[in-house]
Amino acid sequence: MSHDLAIARAATLRPIADVAADIGIPHDALEPYGKHIAKLTQPYLDSLAARPPGRLVLVTAINPTPAGEGKTTTTIGLGDALNRIGRRTVIALREPSLGPVFGRKGGATGGGHAQVVPMERINLHFTGDFHAIGAAHNLLSAMIDNQLYWGGGAGLDPRRVTWRRVVDMNDRALRRIAVGLGDGKNGPARETGFDITVASEVMAVLCLASGPADLVARLERIIVGRTAAGKSVTAGDLDAAGAMAVLLAEAVLPNLVQTLGGSPALIHGGPFANIAHGCNSVIATRAALALGEFAVTEAGFGADLGAEKFLDIKCRSSGLSPSACVVVATVRALKMQGGVAKDRLGAEDLGAVETGFANLARHVENMRGFGLPVLVALNAFAGDTAVEQARLVELCAGIGVEAHVCTHWADGAAGAEGLARAVAALTDAAPVADLRLLYPDDMPLADKVRTVAQRVYRAADVAFSPAARRDLARFEADGFRDFPVCMAKTPYSFTADETLIGAPSGFVLPVEEVRLSAGAGFVVALCGAVSTMPGLPRVPSATHIRLGADGLIEGLS
Repeated sequence: MSHDLAIARAATLRPIADVAADIGIPHDALEPYGKHIAKLTQPYLDSLAARPPGRLVLVTAINPTPAGEGKTTTTIGLGDALNRIGRRTVIALREPSLGPVFGRKGGATGGGHAQVVPMERINLHFTGDFHAIGAAHNLLSAMIDNQLYWGGGAGLDPRRVTWRRVVDMNDRALRRIAVGLGDGKNGPARETGFDITVASEVMAVLCLASGPADLVARLERIIVGRTAAGKSVTAGDLDAAGAMAVLLAEAVLPNLVQTLGGSPALIHGGPFANIAHGCNSVIATRAALALGEFAVTEAGFGADLGAEKFLDIKCRSSGLSPSACVVVATVRALKMQGGVAKDRLGAEDLGAVETGFANLARHVENMRGFGLPVLVALNAFAGDTAVEQARLVELCAGIGVEAHVCTHWADGAAGAEGLARAVAALTDAAPVADLRLLYPDDMPLADKVRTVAQRVYRAADVAFSPAARRDLARFEADGFRDFPVCMAKTPYSFTADETLIGAPSGFVLPVEEVRLSAGAGFVVALCGAVSTMPGLPRVPSATHIRLGADGLIEGLS
């Protein structure tokens, strides 16, 4: 049994109604999913709109490495620590996807004594939200092919269908497929493919919608393809949005669970930040802000992806604004950014810490460029030396940022108390940050891509493929120039080449393809060889996840 699973399984969980009562949620506002999970009802969510919001704290990180950074773990530890010092806090997280659970991660609910529980249920089927999103997405796919078979009035050209299918699993064999085979009996033959569910536009729609009415309106605006004359065809044109919304009726409600430290956590939505916008739902974030003095949330992968999209997409569309930003780093990961191999991380290496620090410094500089006050959480690992940790704190002080060594993995809330007090003091002094988005709405789409590449990644320029240039021009001609851009690239580097670690600059960022997400309200720019359907690693976590003879799950982490 993994260490994380053993800790989670040994915990005594409180009834979810008691956790809810701690933050003033009445019993009749809950739709229980067993003893320890509940959804908040829509009438109760509506009632929260009249409450003044608390302060939003965004947790992000350096570029990830195989050594791990612990962003979710730190988000949970910080939330627990804020509650420990008497500042009522609600945590807002993303739901784990089955793809990475059975792929590289083995689980995504935090670690050690900073976890959300029940760990097994959250990591696996949870409340069925992702299944509902996949069903709604694939219902639209089926209705598209049905329209092509029967020749409906929308006039959709089978050669111009852009809508794909989804499944919540890493399966590279499904990236390109042929459908409609069989002498016309199954519709026109055409090439399409699968994306992972978290990259679905339906996922983004659910995460960015303000409520049920906005959800339906966004679903109706989804563009699935074009007619032979080039006219856009939407889910609304196919009369699909109503049935899709019915499948999402429960999925749109956020899920309440608890941490090992007893803090309430709303877990809802889960797009990847490398191929989607990487944030939990607006509905859950707003609920957390209404229920607590602080809401602590995370944005996926490094700050160059998750935090940039959190600010330029989620905050732009919702009006949310963080009061502070915490950038998570580890000595181990910075040593890898400095060129040390994973199997040599146990040796003290101040030179590698200093070299790898360039990656952290750039992320801090970028977050400050958005107008956010920044703190650094140094997530401690057992193999760190005190000298390495002290040097990293010293390097942070040299760029004017306060760094806190955190031991929440081992010590729970007590291990992040210093960080919590710093967050509270920072936001007490200035409760509202001066959020500055990266670009204005009316900037041309290509210039928005170039702005992100140059200001966040430090690229010299962007190289658009001819197809990308053509499609961007068409999107603008169709009235979508005001949309923000959602950059899809490797999370492991500021560039599109995952082997270029540290803080490279002066490169040319290749944009091979762009996709319009009219319902979500953004344009996706796919950079380099990034794929919206990940593959499994050589030895996936699925090989050691199993059901024991006692009926208990083993192998999650």
